[in-house]
Amino acid sequence: MSSSDAESIKKLHEVDTVLADELTASDELLKTIDLAEEDAPFKLSSWLFSRWSSKPQLNEDDIATRRSVYDNPEMAQLYWPKQEYENLHRFDPTARWTYREERSLVRKIDWKIMAWAALSFSALNLDRNNLSQANTDNFLPDLDLTTDDFNWGNSIFRLAFLCAELPSQLVSKRLGPDRWIPTQMVLWSIVTLCQFWLTGRTSFFLTRALLGYFYTKNELPFRLALFWMSSNLCSIVGSFIAFGVLRMRGVLGRAGWRWLFLVEGLITFSIGVATFFRMPPSPTQSRTWFRPKGWFTEREETIMVTRVLRDDPTKGDMHNREGLSLKRLWTAVCDYDLWPLYLLGLMFGIPGAPPSTYLTLSLRNLGFSTFTTNLLTIPSTVAGMITMFAITMVSEVLNERTFVAMNEDLWVLPFLVALYCLPENPNQWIYFGLASGLLSYPYTHPIQVGWCSRNAGAVASRTVNASIYNMFVQATSVISAQIYRADDAPRYRRGNLTLIIICCFNVVVLYPATKAYYIWRNRQRDRIWDAMSVEERKEYLTTTTDVGNRRLDFRFAH
Repeated sequence: MSSSDAESIKKLHEVDTVLADELTASDELLKTIDLAEEDAPFKLSSWLFSRWSSKPQLNEDDIATRRSVYDNPEMAQLYWPKQEYENLHRFDPTARWTYREERSLVRKIDWKIMAWAALSFSALNLDRNNLSQANTDNFLPDLDLTTDDFNWGNSIFRLAFLCAELPSQLVSKRLGPDRWIPTQMVLWSIVTLCQFWLTGRTSFFLTRALLGYFYTKNELPFRLALFWMSSNLCSIVGSFIAFGVLRMRGVLGRAGWRWLFLVEGLITFSIGVATFFRMPPSPTQSRTWFRPKGWFTEREETIMVTRVLRDDPTKGDMHNREGLSLKRLWTAVCDYDLWPLYLLGLMFGIPGAPPSTYLTLSLRNLGFSTFTTNLLTIPSTVAGMITMFAITMVSEVLNERTFVAMNEDLWVLPFLVALYCLPENPNQWIYFGLASGLLSYPYTHPIQVGWCSRNAGAVASRTVNASIYNMFVQATSVISAQIYRADDAPRYRRGNLTLIIICCFNVVVLYPATKAYYIWRNRQRDRIWDAMSVEERKEYLTTTTDVGNRRLDFRFAH
């Protein structure tokens, strides 16, 4: 064979190799060509007004499966769930489903999972907030307590809550929320109903101390808002319960507020017991001895697991009863990139907290009756639900967190100034109007909770970081409980001035600085990542020990 023939054969082999590579690439493309583009953030406005939209409507039978790293065989191995992940047997990157199937499944999750979780959360808040209603029925005079004692009771409650937050989350991660949440509810309700037998300052302080995986990231913020709106709805129900139960003053020689603690404690106890049977451990574990058929078919379980992992592969890093190691715990605590959000959690709720806590006391002091006072708390609660709904829509439309979340303090500020300028003995209805307007603020805590979760990155980090964030939020109540003091009553001008200063600091300094920090951090990452070649990026993803928001390919939301 001549050298020219050998060269020709070699070139033919090279052509065959190139063609084979192209065919392989074509095969991979054909496997993913039917996939939908990345999911856009859920917009309630689009959902409400879709029938009048000029945009073409989606075909319900089109493929809804979104593109992800699992469509690239090489990348898929880098993001594959752990073998211990409890839903691994239902994970199928080749699975495809339609918009009709997906929407039907999400509705099912909303009713089966979200609705009961919201009810459980609301039942806990029923017990947390009933002290305000008890105040309308001479709670403090009956126990010979002052408003400063009331402040300390609230501080002790929040301090105990704060200290228990992180251990509670760690226990939940080990036992699973399906076991730990109903356990907490039952224990909480027992302490609540024991307040029926309060005798004075010591027992009041003691009981206050004792009280101490289904959605994608674009679906979660709106459902978090609904979650907290359910709490507001529960507050309305609680006001009506209080309106009726407080009329039991004198029954068996007991005060009405004692019956209130007992009745609402029993309600939470009942819901807590039911939650043991209603809270599934995971999407693939709804079948039990008392529910042998489960809630979901195998097909629905495959869609649930696959869509969530396609959206966020880090959700396969841990199983639902895996405890956190001390190393991972310490890493999460030292995550300085989340410290700005912790500071926001500490500061953002202070301006509105004292007026809220003292609303019933102030209305009673201005001459409203026990029953009228309880009913007068309802308008601001309803308005708060509407504004929370509205601020969530704004956040969705703008895809913005920092400046949208800042609107809570922007809303509160002018009302605080108005309260500060009230005369010594204001008209009771003017005070009611201003206080109700203030308390109708758009509650942006759900936005910030989702923000913290998004910026944590890994599942293990989210558990700890969510706890730390909530600890700072609870610390808000510890601080705010000491701003309105007895020597500043009844108009609390000194306290309101303090709240005005804090509010201005949040709006002018804290929120803008947080946004600037995350923009700066993203630009740092961009410079490093953009300077790397494709091979270097692949090598980094293959060998890196960085997790969550430590990874160079992670970008912070703001």
